[in-house]
Amino acid sequence: MRHAISVDVEDWYQSTIDPRADLSDRFQRSTTKVLETLAGHHVTGTFFVLGLAAEKAPHVIRRIAEAGHEVQSHGYGHRLNYDLAKEDFREDLVRAKGLIEDLISREVYAYRAPCFTIDQRNLWALDVLAETGHRYDSSIFPLKTSRYGIDGYPPEPRVIETPRGHRLVEAPVACFHWLGRRWPVGGGGYFRLWPYRVIRKAWRQLEAIGRPGIVYMHPYEYDPVEMGAYRANVPLKQRLHQGIGRKGFPRKIDRLLAEFRFGTMAEVLAPLLETLR
Repeated sequence: MRHAISVDVEDWYQSTIDPRADLSDRFQRSTTKVLETLAGHHVTGTFFVLGLAAEKAPHVIRRIAEAGHEVQSHGYGHRLNYDLAKEDFREDLVRAKGLIEDLISREVYAYRAPCFTIDQRNLWALDVLAETGHRYDSSIFPLKTSRYGIDGYPPEPRVIETPRGHRLVEAPVACFHWLGRRWPVGGGGYFRLWPYRVIRKAWRQLEAIGRPGIVYMHPYEYDPVEMGAYRANVPLKQRLHQGIGRKGFPRKIDRLLAEFRFGTMAEVLAPLLETLR
């Protein structure tokens, strides 16, 4: 079966520390490494592009599109959605959608929130997504963490009804069951910390139950020494959290792409998206 690979396209320092900062050379080098990795496995993926990144490096976003990848929205600014008023969220969505569409001359119809920040506090955001022309979303994390997620949320991609009655495909990133509980395995620090044998076990479990797994990554995870460059102005705890496991990350992605079949989210979700027509 086919799983989906996705990339949240953002520069770590710009999106997390200083939105006024220019994109670093690291961002372009790391994005190139991601593109080379996918090309090496003959895989096309879904790139959720931050509007700030598209604005400051349009040539990088065009290169992603020209390589045949699906390009969708990560919003304009890397702001936590549950901290936004409804109209501010709408403005952020529309701004990013228009900017990216103008760059690549393709429709943008899907979204992933920064830090998965659609949860029980702001489910109204799903209505705003539908009302602004988005047909699928990958923002709800299917277990509760200290910052985001909904405990017990259905982990499989499915058509949902929003609070105001719109229909939308919701596609959570991958999780699996082990030792009597649900564990995250789709990306981020969780993916970087798991031994590959656990990641393989998770994907085999997903295939056994017929559920496509969605993995996500960031270009900066291909840069194992980035955190050292910010020693002067980023706290140690934050550097450890963001930098841990990066050294082995590219190898894990390589192994996963070699062992399982991957494609874009649009390909994986096509049967569900057809029901929205």
